[in-house]
Amino acid sequence: MSTEAEARPADAAPERPGAINAVPVRHPGRWVAIVVIVVLVAMLVHLLVTNKAFDWKFVFEAMNQQPVINGFLKGTLLVTVLSMIVGVGGGVLLAVMRLSDNPILSGVAWVFTWFFRSIPRYILLFTMGTLGILFPQGIAFGVPFDWKIIDWLGMSGDWRFFTLDANQVFTGLVAGVIGLGLSEAAYMAEIARAGIMSVDPGQAEAAEALGMSRGKVMRRVVLPQAMRVIVPPTGNETIAMLKDTSLLLAVPVIGELFYQLQSIGSNFYKTFPIAVAATLFYLLATSVLMVGQYFLERHFGRGFGNKAPRAARPAGAGGA
Repeated sequence: MSTEAEARPADAAPERPGAINAVPVRHPGRWVAIVVIVVLVAMLVHLLVTNKAFDWKFVFEAMNQQPVINGFLKGTLLVTVLSMIVGVGGGVLLAVMRLSDNPILSGVAWVFTWFFRSIPRYILLFTMGTLGILFPQGIAFGVPFDWKIIDWLGMSGDWRFFTLDANQVFTGLVAGVIGLGLSEAAYMAEIARAGIMSVDPGQAEAAEALGMSRGKVMRRVVLPQAMRVIVPPTGNETIAMLKDTSLLLAVPVIGELFYQLQSIGSNFYKTFPIAVAATLFYLLATSVLMVGQYFLERHFGRGFGNKAPRAARPAGAGGA
């Protein structure tokens, strides 16, 4: 008795199954969420447009004042850049010290990180503005011996090379940069240490086997690979630093954005519009920084986590 398989030619293609009448899954919760969001956005827009407390005319007039613009450029942007230079440079140095086999270097790095991570930045800046009381005669650099001790040793002369006025060092933008930079160095030390530890130790061993010194291995091999891990949190720290420049009121720093806006608000008894003006400045600056962070992450993340390229389709293959 012949079967259907025997009756069908061997080279005949199998019959394709019929179309599947798939019913899409409904998500009523999504539509409810969309409606709620639309209503909330409409309420927010209505509040921004109709509420006279915003006083948009005064907000934009305050933002266009030259002292405010100078405060934004110098007290906010410049302090952010300088503080991050101090913080990143110091953080990398502290991370290398922390990973050193020398217990003294490792211990010093740990104590520095512990100290500056434990103090709130507002308190640190406030303390930084009062440090001049510790050096009434100025900050002298050289052999730290009193002249009486020098005479007792049978020597003479002043062994100090130069002296700085403490009241100029620990005031204004300089004090702000020093305080924020030292605080940032403590956080960047942990970020850099995590990035360095993420690199396979075999990379450094192979470079040393080729005759490279430890310093060159760190600069040429380890740190370029560690940047993939270091850049994202460093971008977040830069944005946080930009916002923390408003804490320079504790020094105090007169040429700072929020200080200047507060002065205008106090003169015109306009507190809330001044807060709105400061918010717009910080929103603008952080948005630019976030765009820059995105391109930096894409640059240093090349070759990591990217999808493999699609295989070339054979010539003559038809589309499904």
